[in-house]
Amino acid sequence: MMREIKEISSLQNPLVKKVLTLREKSRERKKSDLFVLEGQRELQLAMKGNYEIDRLLFFSDIISKEEILALIPESKPRPEIISVSRDVYQKMAYRETTEGILAIVKSKLHTLENLKFTNKNPLVLVAEAPEKPGNIGALLRTADAANLDAVIIANPKGDLYNPNIIRSSVGCVFTNTIATGSTTEVIAFLKAHKIKIYCAALSAAKNYIETDFKHPTAIVVGTEATGLSEAWLEQSDQNIVIPMQGEIDSMNVSVSAAILIFEAKRQRGL
Repeated sequence: MMREIKEISSLQNPLVKKVLTLREKSRERKKSDLFVLEGQRELQLAMKGNYEIDRLLFFSDIISKEEILALIPESKPRPEIISVSRDVYQKMAYRETTEGILAIVKSKLHTLENLKFTNKNPLVLVAEAPEKPGNIGALLRTADAANLDAVIIANPKGDLYNPNIIRSSVGCVFTNTIATGSTTEVIAFLKAHKIKIYCAALSAAKNYIETDFKHPTAIVVGTEATGLSEAWLEQSDQNIVIPMQGEIDSMNVSVSAAILIFEAKRQRGL
């Protein structure tokens, strides 16, 4: 028999304050190993990515109790489900256009030690110290579109569960295999797995079209402002470049990464 669904109507409820704190403070997300997501698509992608949903909150004027229950597969542990009032929902909702759903979700560990490849010829994207949530989200969307074996973030500047990253990735933060580590750790990991390091850089670079991506490959991109650190350039198997035909010498990092990734996919016949 289905347990009774709780209701929250007070803005002073401790759970409302918890949602706001998790949404706004990276330190709290890391300390509690919890984060907040919003939206039906994001919820479904998180469940597909085997994230554990701790609590599910919904506003019944937008989505019904029956629709909420239908979103939770029978095979999944059913989270605590809570109905909230209009005032509470509007207080907690991050996006202007909403679907009546918020969830508190348990974070995953994204260590290099946990990163395992099922593909013997992996194609990996490495991003060093990306800062802008929009760029990180776009990189994750590209990685999902190309079905990469992993995305590795070296020297991360924030946490993956920033609401802006979840939003800009349209939930692809949940569908990618992601690991993080220092640049030194990531380089050591790639070398231990005999993965070629191809750095997007201007110096001593080869045209990306002339580069062989058919073997185990890591495409490494840096920030638009400073590029890659010396550690990467020293350990690079080959620097690669996308020739520019206009007046500027670089593109948005997510655009560059997409061009390089899909050239690698083309070469692999995928």
